[in-house]
Amino acid sequence: MSGAAETILPTDQEVRIARELSSLLGPVAFRDAAAHLQLTGVDNEQAKLTLPLSVMNALLGILTEMGKGNGVTITPVRKEFTTQQAADFLMVSRPYLIEELLNKGVLSYRKVGNRRRIRAEDLLRYKEAEQQEIARRETIMQELISETERLGLYK
Repeated sequence: MSGAAETILPTDQEVRIARELSSLLGPVAFRDAAAHLQLTGVDNEQAKLTLPLSVMNALLGILTEMGKGNGVTITPVRKEFTTQQAADFLMVSRPYLIEELLNKGVLSYRKVGNRRRIRAEDLLRYKEAEQQEIARRETIMQELISETERLGLYK
């Protein structure tokens, strides 16, 4: 795998295989500090691996998402994104990213010549905070709906 983020889109067969593998790895991934895997290649060549818990959890996360039919992109945290890549990652327009997030200081960036670069770590942190805010708002909305129904104001 190269340094660039590349999305893996699973085929139907790969979705089935990923489901099977995630169900096998699931119980092992959270039990011990490391897991031992024995792999057998198509030519019966064998390899024994010891994977740290963090690697097992990452592998399980990949398999779980692929098992749902989702594409998966692995991005090194130290990687830097162009403004277009960052906008694509956040699913916003490039002008919105620049005007609302970069120019207003919501996200930090550095300049390389006359180009902006945004750290993947900063994008991940921002996206997580946005998802937490959405979850908080959904909880409040559900509480308001429940209260409205309890008071009989909703007809």
